[in-house]
Amino acid sequence: MNSAFSLLDWLVFGGYFAILAISSYILSSSKISSTREYFVSANSMPMLAVAISVLATSQSAATFLGVPEYSFAHDFTFIGFYLSALLAVIFVAYVLIPKFYEINAVTVYELLEKRYGSSAKKQAGIMFLVGRVLASGARLYIGSLAISMIVFGDITAIHIAVSITILMFGALAYTYFGGVKSVILSDIIQAITYIGAGVAVLVFLYYSLEHINILESLNEDNKLKLFDTSIDGKFSIIGLLTGWLLLNIAAFGLDQDMTQRVLSCKNEKEAAKSLIVSILLTIPVVLLFLSIGVLLFLFYQESSVVQNFEGERITIFMYYILNEMPEGLRGLVTVGAIAAALSSTNSVLGAMASVAVEDIYKPWKLKRSDVDELHFVKASRNAVLIFAVILSAMAMISYFWQRYSDLSLISFALGVMAFAYTGLLGVYFSAIFTNRGSSATVPFALVGGFITVLALQPYMFGITIGFSWQMVLGTIVAFMIMQLGTTSGAENE
Repeated sequence: MNSAFSLLDWLVFGGYFAILAISSYILSSSKISSTREYFVSANSMPMLAVAISVLATSQSAATFLGVPEYSFAHDFTFIGFYLSALLAVIFVAYVLIPKFYEINAVTVYELLEKRYGSSAKKQAGIMFLVGRVLASGARLYIGSLAISMIVFGDITAIHIAVSITILMFGALAYTYFGGVKSVILSDIIQAITYIGAGVAVLVFLYYSLEHINILESLNEDNKLKLFDTSIDGKFSIIGLLTGWLLLNIAAFGLDQDMTQRVLSCKNEKEAAKSLIVSILLTIPVVLLFLSIGVLLFLFYQESSVVQNFEGERITIFMYYILNEMPEGLRGLVTVGAIAAALSSTNSVLGAMASVAVEDIYKPWKLKRSDVDELHFVKASRNAVLIFAVILSAMAMISYFWQRYSDLSLISFALGVMAFAYTGLLGVYFSAIFTNRGSSATVPFALVGGFITVLALQPYMFGITIGFSWQMVLGTIVAFMIMQLGTTSGAENE
């Protein structure tokens, strides 16, 4: 195994953080006077900037390292997930986005307030916050794990904590002062960084395989397959048009983490366009990292590979970074992983703060006293700090849980937003497509969808069913619970 960072790697690393420091200072210098400015930039963001930000937000460190793992073990069929996402964002763009802009929403859950009353908005917001603490805390842990392995050469608790701190301070540098405008513009820097790192690795790998006829070898091993036409495959066409489609509708339309930046566009047409363009930009990026995976398959075809680091299973891309990558390029790939982790972490801080302040704290405070808008701007920044601490704590819990428990908290936490999505889908579909449902049925539908998916996990009752079908069943249960309510229109509380 190669030694830890060389001087050249540290220079690349230091240069990246210098860019972060300078850009965060510039982007955070504008004065903010309202929570609408802080959370949705007073609807002033350009379409293309928002599209790139959505792309960056959807690519975490887990994706950066995990996508090559999929194609290394399988083929290119994972791209079907993003073709499903394209169908999903078309639905979101033309069904959900106009409704959000019609009510001048800051958070997506305000739509439920109009339909079912203020308690529905709060309950959906709480479901989002709980799911995001678990899911984003786990993602933060995965990002810190990668950084600790590469930079420090180990995964001791202290180095994991340092890596978490590096990521969280990087995220706070943009989110705390500048709000969503700073986050969106910084995401452009992060996207360029990790895509650039991916291109550099692909080129390096390609030239290291110059003695191999790459396309012929990949074709012989059936690695160029793009579509899964089987019935029960993970990314089968049936799955992509059912459960994965539902997952993407929820991720791009009902999850404040992703939708917040879309709500910062000038109008609904720009917002709709930004979502569609984001997926069209994401598809070639995902193909880039899938290509890295199949080239790694050829690189290691004749070798004995043990994907293990101090008892922790690692992806093939991480194995390659630790064992084969030359100095300089290792530093570049490290900042690529950091950029992917930062782009998902800074966005979630802003999204969680927006839900906590706009959907929960602000209505409560205004009922009790007359306070000015600057009070809520300060509260928003305090919420960003609070969630930074909570997510960091969740990341450290994930570290210890992985070591001392048979049940993978990481697997649960990474999937927990999907568990939460089924309830949200059932509630929103009821609100949009029917006149059924009430404030009384909303909490039961949210919990019912979550419990349905949880009960279908193998570690609960030994039931083995594809994830896309779990999404379908959970959404149906939540939707049917909503149909038990008879009140139509908003319930003022």
